[in-house]
Amino acid sequence: MADGLTIIDEDKVIDLVLIAGRVLLESGAETYRVEDTMGRIASNYGLSDTYSFVTSTAIIFSLNDRTNTRLVRVRERTTDLEKIALTNNISRKIANDEITIDEAKSELIHLHHASLQYSFSTKFFAAAIACGFFLFMFGGSTITDFIIAIIAGAGAFLTFDIVQRYIQIKFFSEFISATIVISIAALCSKLGLVENQNIITIAAVMPLVPGILITNAIRDLMAGELLAGMSRGVEAALTAFAIGAGVAIVLLLF
Repeated sequence: MADGLTIIDEDKVIDLVLIAGRVLLESGAETYRVEDTMGRIASNYGLSDTYSFVTSTAIIFSLNDRTNTRLVRVRERTTDLEKIALTNNISRKIANDEITIDEAKSELIHLHHASLQYSFSTKFFAAAIACGFFLFMFGGSTITDFIIAIIAGAGAFLTFDIVQRYIQIKFFSEFISATIVISIAALCSKLGLVENQNIITIAAVMPLVPGILITNAIRDLMAGELLAGMSRGVEAALTAFAIGAGVAIVLLLF
């Protein structure tokens, strides 16, 4: 009877650990943070002999030699720092015995399905305005260039969202968005409406630049997570290539 109870408890711990890891990885957390949190949660329930292996697209976890190894595939990843913070808070509650395992699992499941992102309209206007101010940061000086940078950035953000809905290939979405940016900048330049086409292009593609991805890749590499760091670095390089290719092709046509 005691062995049966232990098995049930271990199954609950595995479920809890995998849900926490999945929420963190899908929200853009570093690989070493995911593994550390999973290990800490299991350790808080008296199970220190655990094994975890996390990559950018999968989580593999096992408690001990008596349990089956579990695998979770992660197909969608975004950046949601609020979910990461909330998951860490739940982990701290577990460490302080402020929450039961069932309550923790319920909160994590709710958090996994919750949509904490800003609305599309908020992100759309924020990205557009940010592109305008990126123009001044990179040396732009005229109001006309500022307005065109906002329009180009808004067009790129809208294009990325639309293409991503129908074609689940991030590389292609970024490529098309970059072509929209340079097309608007080049057209306005041909019409004599702007002074600096290059600065407008650089400012308008900034929302597409994988800054957090690059940062996480470096942090994973520094933490010794070579496989995850290299995979994130390759993903960031592909994104940069997609943006550069989109801009280059349109420039060749113009």
